[in-house]
Amino acid sequence: MTVGKSGKIRVGLVGATGYTGMELARILVAHPFMSLERATSRKENGRSLAELHPFLLGTAAGKLPVTGADPEDLARSCDLVFLALPHGASMSVAADMLRRGLRVVDLSADFRLRDPKVYEVWYKTEHGETGLLLEAVYGLPELHGAELGAARLAANPGCYPTGAVLGLYPVLKNAVVDESSLIIDAKSGVSGAGREARVGSLFCEVSDNFKAYSLAAHRHTPEIEQELSCIAGRPLTVSFSPHLLPVNRGILSTLYAGLKDRNMPLREIRSLYVEAYAGHEFVRLLPEGVLPDLRSVRGSMYCDIGLVKDERAGRLIIVTCIDNLCRGASGQAVACANLMCGLPPGAGLCLIPSAP
Repeated sequence: MTVGKSGKIRVGLVGATGYTGMELARILVAHPFMSLERATSRKENGRSLAELHPFLLGTAAGKLPVTGADPEDLARSCDLVFLALPHGASMSVAADMLRRGLRVVDLSADFRLRDPKVYEVWYKTEHGETGLLLEAVYGLPELHGAELGAARLAANPGCYPTGAVLGLYPVLKNAVVDESSLIIDAKSGVSGAGREARVGSLFCEVSDNFKAYSLAAHRHTPEIEQELSCIAGRPLTVSFSPHLLPVNRGILSTLYAGLKDRNMPLREIRSLYVEAYAGHEFVRLLPEGVLPDLRSVRGSMYCDIGLVKDERAGRLIIVTCIDNLCRGASGQAVACANLMCGLPPGAGLCLIPSAP
């Protein structure tokens, strides 16, 4: 990997105006081995990055001019680009960047689903770069770190799938739960809906309220099923129920799985999690009897996991908490980029959760 005059890996941010672009800028401004060289936006072309995101005032990144997404300029100025674009808009841009020799981390859903027909059903658009689907590496570092190290294209996971897959991975891998019993009940902060103005995201609609949405129809469903099926070694169908919390950021997922052996002690189940995530600094298995909460992961890369065995029902209850913007999007994208550039996955990501 080439580096710029600063000695750092040069990166570009395509799509700087949304919440994921904002979070990427926050992380990259302090990254010890990466330098943000380009930030692009079609609508905000000509402004500085600090004008878009005032928290960057006084930083080198804040002075960066926001430009149009000129492929030739990006290829000259960057070694790797993050695509923080809407679903459907990333695929052609990613293909162009790859042809120009850049590495790409895509934060949209355009390369997460390996079957283009599944993508077309759930995202209501034809996939124009099907040849890249098998090349793209699903960007969950704990599961695919080795593949990411050799990747040109990383498909950054969705926020809901991140919490669900990390929570279920150890028990599915070790075949201790009934795969047909899986229920994923998840609650997300409003930033998960993006920064575009929508009635359902207005303060008066969300504040002092709590509701389910997209039941049996959420676009993250096939992504969750795809990844859990790969772990289990056979096709799985899950029940996924998303809800909207009246908070800015965070996802709490409660996962239900029937145990094949109702008498399996909780300490043995916990040992599977300890083994699965040994050496992975951003997954924290909480002490027995302690359950995760959103404020303990806010602004960080942590996925906190708590386990409860329902002795009466013979069911394992897994609770996971992540920050949807950091662990569920931009921070995870930086972890992917780190691995693709030969860096430790946690470089620039030692972000202590913000205090209450």
